[in-house]
Amino acid sequence: MFLALREIRRAKVRFGLLIAAVGLLVFLILIQQALQNGLLTSFVGAIERQSAPVLVYSVDGQKTLQGSVVTPDLQATIEGVDGVGASGRLGQRTFTGTIDGGDEVDIALLGYDDPKLGAPEELASGRLPEGPGEAVGSATDFAVGDRVVLLDSDGQAATDLEVVGTADDVQIQVTPTLFAAWDDYEGAALAANPDATAVLPNAIALRPADGVTDEQLVARVNDASDEADALTRQQAADEAPGVAQVRQSFQVIFLLYGLVVPLVTGLFFLIITFQKAGALTLLRAIGARAGTLVRSLLVQVLIVVGGGLLVGIALYAPLSQAQVGSIALRFDVGAVVFWSVLLLVLGLLSALASARRVLRIDPIEATTGGGNR
Repeated sequence: MFLALREIRRAKVRFGLLIAAVGLLVFLILIQQALQNGLLTSFVGAIERQSAPVLVYSVDGQKTLQGSVVTPDLQATIEGVDGVGASGRLGQRTFTGTIDGGDEVDIALLGYDDPKLGAPEELASGRLPEGPGEAVGSATDFAVGDRVVLLDSDGQAATDLEVVGTADDVQIQVTPTLFAAWDDYEGAALAANPDATAVLPNAIALRPADGVTDEQLVARVNDASDEADALTRQQAADEAPGVAQVRQSFQVIFLLYGLVVPLVTGLFFLIITFQKAGALTLLRAIGARAGTLVRSLLVQVLIVVGGGLLVGIALYAPLSQAQVGSIALRFDVGAVVFWSVLLLVLGLLSALASARRVLRIDPIEATTGGGNR
């Protein structure tokens, strides 16, 4: 410990620059992680955080809520499956509308029969709708008390909704999102498409009966009809089109970042070991144990990587509360812990080449001048 700190004090600029470099890399990793999570949440947060544990699409919908249409016959088949405890219609459409009289924007509206089967599972503020003309909105886009007007096919005001509650991370398709009772949803859909005679649900939301797991109910529904595509809530979010591709793209970035940190750290300490080979050889000649020198090296790695982690997290914390367009970022404790442990382990492993060189030092070389070999 003494040797490690003494050397760091003597080369403050050199070690400080390395800590800053590692800190910048950690910051970039954590921000990329926050962007990935925020982007995925903006795509499928409404599905992942609604209250129904099982969703059933039509097979033709390709696991897309808005692209699926459940016919009355298919709905009857689904609801007749053994193990269904409760069921309700779930619909989703995108409308043009205004918020508090502002400019026209696209607004996604989800309609449900039962708040326990399709409404947001948790609210950030306010309450769930209790009557007609009320809705819960995504907290990123709405505030309690906002008035939302959805337009009809002629661009005229048709459906007036008051936001009575907000929920975090419940957007869908990166669009301002509202949840309302089925009657309000149906009215808005008919106003936007006056030629329609009925509004069919895009999915059937299910809750298993007592003693039946979500997975068991999914299997039973899929066995009951080839036209049904039943998924647990998490599966519906994970298997939505585009989600896997986004995750794969970010994983490549994370892999590159994960390799850069140990490579930079390992190369730095290897160069340092070469530069101070004479001093290390002299220390060995006067009785310093190889294990002591290796421990000093590992302490320096821990200080550099640990310091870099602190710098990176300090930079990440304020920016993780920001909003990028319509994408809300969040401070992810799990990501911080995961990357901290991983980078510390990789940093220590990267120092193995330097440690092996220290262990190979022969004290006799102090008298023969071979310390730089």
